Amino acid sequence: MSDIIWVLIPLAPFILGGFAIWSKHRQRELELMSQQNTERAAQYAAQNERLEQRVAVLERIIVDKRDDLSRQIEDLRDKPLN
Repeated sequence: MSDIIWVLIPLAPFILGGFAIWSKHRQRELELMSQQNTERAAQYAAQNERLEQRVAVLERIIVDKRDDLSRQIEDLRDKPLN
C-alpha cells in the first residue's frame, strides 16, 4: 500500500492540473448552454407575443359585429405569419 502512495505523490500535480482544465472547460460549456437557453427564451417570447396579438384580433373580430368584418379577415390572410 505504501508503494502506491509513493507513485501517486509525483503524479498529483498532473492529476490536479487535468482536473482544473476539465473544470474550466465544463464551466465554459455551462455558460454557453445558458446563453443558448436565454436566446431561445427570447425567441419563444417574441413568438408568443405575435400569437397573442393575432388571438386578440380574432377575439375582436368574433365579438365585433361591424360591417368591416370581411376587411379584417382579409387583412389577417394577407399578414405574414412571421
